[in-house]
Amino acid sequence: MKVPAFLRRQRGSAVVEMAIIAPIAFLLLIGVIEYSIVFYTTLTMQYAVREGARYAVTGRTDKDPAASNQQRYLAVIQQIKNNSMGMYDSVNPVISVNGTSYASSSAYNANMFGNPGDIVVLRLDCTWKLATPIVAAFFPSGQYKFTVAATMQNEAF
Repeated sequence: MKVPAFLRRQRGSAVVEMAIIAPIAFLLLIGVIEYSIVFYTTLTMQYAVREGARYAVTGRTDKDPAASNQQRYLAVIQQIKNNSMGMYDSVNPVISVNGTSYASSSAYNANMFGNPGDIVVLRLDCTWKLATPIVAAFFPSGQYKFTVAATMQNEAF
């Protein structure tokens, strides 16, 4: 059986069309996945800072990894890490409490979360390194910067 001429001319056209469309389709798909990861990271860190603030207002220190001489600020940071689904170290957070920024762990101090009845504003300034070049092109230096915060009043402790 002989194939009609109009069908012979269209052989391979699907492959050519797929070769043209596939890179664009995959790029869009990967971009959507990257944006989903960015939003997931933001929501996860918001949850972690809220749980850290809830822990901070209790005045407890039992979450500090050190067995002796437990510190409240180390316990709060550990609580944030525990609730960040492993993203704490990936976002390189800068911790601010009541407007005072603590860029390094050497700046932490025993009074950074205040006394009973004080208002505590716990804020994390985070940076997420983007992996997809097309998505990274929309952000300065290929990084998504975001801030998460929680405000609560210290309990009587």
